[in-house]
Amino acid sequence: MADPTAAPPARPHRPRRRRRVVAGVVLLLALVLVAGAGAVGWSFVRPLLERDPPPQDFAGPGDGEVQVQVVQGDTGQAIGQTLTDAGVVASVGAFVAATQSEPASDSIQPGTYALREEMSAEGALDLLLSPESRINLRVQLVEGLYASTALAQIEADTGISVEDLQAAASDPAVPLPAEAQGRLDGYLFPATYTFEPDVTAVDVISTMVTRAERSLVEAGLPPEQWHRTMTLASLVEAEASRDEDRPRVARVIENRLAIGMALQFDSTVNFATGDTGITTSDEARATDDPYNTYVYAGLPPGPINSPGEAAIAAALEPADGPWLFFVTVDLSTGETLFSTTYEEHQENVRLFQAYLAENPQGG
Repeated sequence: MADPTAAPPARPHRPRRRRRVVAGVVLLLALVLVAGAGAVGWSFVRPLLERDPPPQDFAGPGDGEVQVQVVQGDTGQAIGQTLTDAGVVASVGAFVAATQSEPASDSIQPGTYALREEMSAEGALDLLLSPESRINLRVQLVEGLYASTALAQIEADTGISVEDLQAAASDPAVPLPAEAQGRLDGYLFPATYTFEPDVTAVDVISTMVTRAERSLVEAGLPPEQWHRTMTLASLVEAEASRDEDRPRVARVIENRLAIGMALQFDSTVNFATGDTGITTSDEARATDDPYNTYVYAGLPPGPINSPGEAAIAAALEPADGPWLFFVTVDLSTGETLFSTTYEEHQENVRLFQAYLAENPQGG
């Protein structure tokens, strides 16, 4: 029998179970925190891992030479493709990236450029923005050239043969007046021209003829008067070297034509014979050629050279005066004397002869 005076037994104690619960909660929280930290870390790491690698690019200035053409309207992407295809840059992306960091890239001009093989995209862009890299064919024609001389110079400057250039005169794209009958004399306007390396004979001739006729269009001259004006202007170009004399030479021409007097210009004799002398011989002046104004009255059938702006302006607006004669008495200065009577002219001719006697080489 149990002792009634004994204390009642104590309640069972469960400390181990509580500790296990707490530990579980702590572990769960730790797992949550770790998972959260992992998620946050992945949010930073994932874009880095998924980011595209930088576009392939060459390093260095490259070497050799490659000619590439930029066409009007080309975008940075299109230019990059052209450069990539030509082996200049490693990728379109590298060139586009270079243009995006260079505001001046919008100013790349159409044309042909000399670049190098396997150069950096930035280096290629620098060359495309440099005028020195652009390849052009430059042709400079001075006033008073025969068409044959001008064509030979164009051939030397462009590599296009004289035969092809002459043949281009008959192309419908070349706006020669019908009166010219396919002759380029007078219509290869004296100026400085710049052409792309792939320019054609038709492009060259059309550009020069169009430039010549632009002077007449701007003067308000109707097309039916173009050929006569260019013919007269070519005589002015050949006979006068000073601006102040050109309108007076034009007046002498018009005065002689008005009274049916032969022009008798040595410059037309030289054109007919192919000579270039200061004076002409009796035999040369007797040459039976429609351009010889000693033999045939009136203006020659067409221009004898390519007149410049000043000569064309003089032909359009001759000076006022009664002169019928003129002669240059000093070839070194171009001094020219004008006269109305034959007697006055003969006196001036004697001055010219005296000049030649003192200057056998002509000046």
